[in-house]
Amino acid sequence: MQQLLAQACDERSAVPRLDVHDLDLGALAQVQQAPAAVGMGTHQRMRFEGRQRHDVRRASSNRAPLFYLAEKEGRFWPRQDLHARYEVVQWVIWQMANQGPKFGERGHFSRVPESAGDQAYAQRRFNDEVHRLYGVLNNRLHDRRHIAGDEYTIADIAAYPWTVSWQLQGIDLNEFRYFKRWFEEISARPAVQRGLAVTAGPPEDPASVTPEEQARRRKILYNQRARPAPVAS
Repeated sequence: MQQLLAQACDERSAVPRLDVHDLDLGALAQVQQAPAAVGMGTHQRMRFEGRQRHDVRRASSNRAPLFYLAEKEGRFWPRQDLHARYEVVQWVIWQMANQGPKFGERGHFSRVPESAGDQAYAQRRFNDEVHRLYGVLNNRLHDRRHIAGDEYTIADIAAYPWTVSWQLQGIDLNEFRYFKRWFEEISARPAVQRGLAVTAGPPEDPASVTPEEQARRRKILYNQRARPAPVAS
C-alpha cells in the first residue's frame, strides 16, 4: 500500500523516493524476539520509515504510513472539508478492521497443511466473509466513483491491493459490477501499475522451498504468543 501511495505522490517528480529492501524472515524473527523489538511498531512487526532531507518519521506496519504520507504530501486525503476527511478515515479503518484481517485469515486457512487437522469450518467461514466484504465494497461503489466519494484517496489505496488476487480468493468479478468498474479503473492508473511492479527481487518458486524450510517459516510466522516486556533498568 505504501508503494502505491509513494508512486502516486511521485507523479510530479522524475526521481522516485521509494526504496524497497528484501527482508530475510529468519533474521527478522531474531530481531522481533529481541527486547528492543518493542520499538519496531505498535504491533511489534515491521515498520515503515519515511525520510525527506533530515526529516525522519517512523510508523508501524498498519495504515499509519498512508495517513503520514498523505498528510505530508497534501494529497489523497481532504484537508479542508472535515466531513470528507473523516469519510476517508472511516473507510481506511474499515479496511484495517475488516478487509485486511478477514482476507488474511482466508489466505492463512487455505494454506494450512492437512496435518494440522480439519480446517473446513474456518475455510468456509472466511471464504464467506471475503465474499460478503466484496459485497460491501460493491454496494458502497454503486453510486460513487471511489470508496470515499468522487476523489481517489488513501481509502482506495488501502483497499485495492487486497483485491488484486480476486481469482485466488474465488471471486467472480461479474457478480460485483460496481466493484469491477472501480477495480478496473484503479488497475489502469499508471502510478498503481508502477507501485505493483515494485519488488525486492523475482518471486520465489514455491516448489523450491524444502519441507524443512517451510516448517521453519511456519514456526516464525504462526502460533506466536506474547513476548515478555523488557526489564526496567
